[in-house]
Amino acid sequence: MPILTGIFLLSGFSNKEEAIIASVTTDNLPEYYSVKTEDSLLIDDVVYPVLKNSYLGFKEAIAFKESGGDYNVINQFGYLGKYQFGRGTLKLIGIYDTKDFLNNPALQEAAFYANASRNKWILRRDIKWYVGHTIGGVKITESGILAAAHLAGPGSVKKFLRSGGTETFSDAFGTSIKYYLKRFKGYDTSFVEPNRKAKAKVPKLNNYFTALSEK
Repeated sequence: MPILTGIFLLSGFSNKEEAIIASVTTDNLPEYYSVKTEDSLLIDDVVYPVLKNSYLGFKEAIAFKESGGDYNVINQFGYLGKYQFGRGTLKLIGIYDTKDFLNNPALQEAAFYANASRNKWILRRDIKWYVGHTIGGVKITESGILAAAHLAGPGSVKKFLRSGGTETFSDAFGTSIKYYLKRFKGYDTSFVEPNRKAKAKVPKLNNYFTALSEK
């Protein structure tokens, strides 16, 4: 099997550690680290992933909107990395060294999961109450709620939902909660476990790949 570069593992993982590892490009990873045939497209001898509505599809869609998928970018307002985290949010999930954060793709992936996990716990009642309803002209889904929380914080999302859509928020670029609720609806985010104390933790790559190669 040839080594596949610049792609993402789309399926076959069963826990957040595997999902974090699966999100880092595979330029230097073992050849058994690949996508399933049915989840990829072969075009001109290059394998492209089909992310569909999975957790990976969800977070990669957000990454593309936030930064174009660039791990190293800092925008004019000081937001960092592939998912454009603020320093305050990073501290909440246990990250204090922003230089290390920018230079560590696996840590950025761990941060995305930890933040989504924390937000899902904070918004657990709102997810239960409002998913399936239409608020402000937008059908509410769990993935939309988690995406909006990534944009605006869980408190702002609560205000939007509980006000019937009258209390809204837009970031410095004018992007609104309503837009994120609509743009990122319908992804399967059941993979994200709610955790009030979620912290970003990078799996030990050597141990992970050793275990994977023995499966």
